[in-house]
Amino acid sequence: MLRWYVVHTKPSCEAVADANLRRQGYDVYFPRAISSGRRRGRLHEHVMALFPRYLFLRLDEGHQALAPIRSTTGVAGIVRFGLSYAIVPDAVIGGLRAREDGATGLHRVGRAFEFVPGMPVQVEAGPFDGLEGIFEREAGTDRVVVLLTLLGHSASVYIPMDSLVPSHVAA
Repeated sequence: MLRWYVVHTKPSCEAVADANLRRQGYDVYFPRAISSGRRRGRLHEHVMALFPRYLFLRLDEGHQALAPIRSTTGVAGIVRFGLSYAIVPDAVIGGLRAREDGATGLHRVGRAFEFVPGMPVQVEAGPFDGLEGIFEREAGTDRVVVLLTLLGHSASVYIPMDSLVPSHVAA
């Protein structure tokens, strides 16, 4: 019988555990996400574990043993609830795989806020830090157009999306 188990990895060792478990012939699912953020003022995208320190392992209970998994490099243990191992339904794994990007196999981490045209926003980074404006539209995957009042005139300005928050949320 095939079942999905949850493997707990050592810190930052998801990829190591994934590679070593695959090398031993196990079916492993390591969901990863692409996240964007700012580093030194520049937009930077990086791939990270969707569930840090966790992998999913499909085990054929009649033909594969759990014992070698616990001693695999990168693995801290197998998740349990009391004496029972945590079993993940096939539908959960199928749902995760259905949400992956078809080309890259990565998940996109959602935005903290959804912006709609006409929404008041506040800029929280960059040369326009602290200014309030009106959200106009998205301009690509990571930039937006905001209507700002500068020196008494309204101007549409392109700024990074991650430097905006709704004005009622700004501190």
